[in-house]
Amino acid sequence: METLKVQIKRIAGSEDLPLPRYMTDQAAGMDLFAAVTGEETIPPGGRKKIPTGIAVALPEGYEAQIRPRSGLALHQGVTLLNTPGTIDADYRGEIALIVINHGDSPFIVFRGLRLAQMVIARVCRAEWIESADLSETVRGPGGFGHT
Repeated sequence: METLKVQIKRIAGSEDLPLPRYMTDQAAGMDLFAAVTGEETIPPGGRKKIPTGIAVALPEGYEAQIRPRSGLALHQGVTLLNTPGTIDADYRGEIALIVINHGDSPFIVFRGLRLAQMVIARVCRAEWIESADLSETVRGPGGFGHT
């Protein structure tokens, strides 16, 4: 498996929190931790921007995808808006999470809570070639339940 070296910066006041980390040997995503200073309550139907206490410098040609944790979604109905979120290679600000509570009970975010996961992925730039016709496929224009 390829290893990519990525610079990471702890935001002042977040030195006590772990850096993002893989929780198993073959995990694709690294867990991100909540860098709240006190407990934050998200009521049912509510959403909040939650800091992670880190900023990264991704190499050109890579992005970080921010995704929900499946256990929180299943058990508490908590997920992320703008999913997957994209951290671009030229962004140097703190990574923050837009957390929404679709559950029936208030959700408490506490310092150090594993709240999301981050996957580092290669990206490419597209160059459009305008065409009057596109190649034929078996599926053709069928979508939204076609398959």
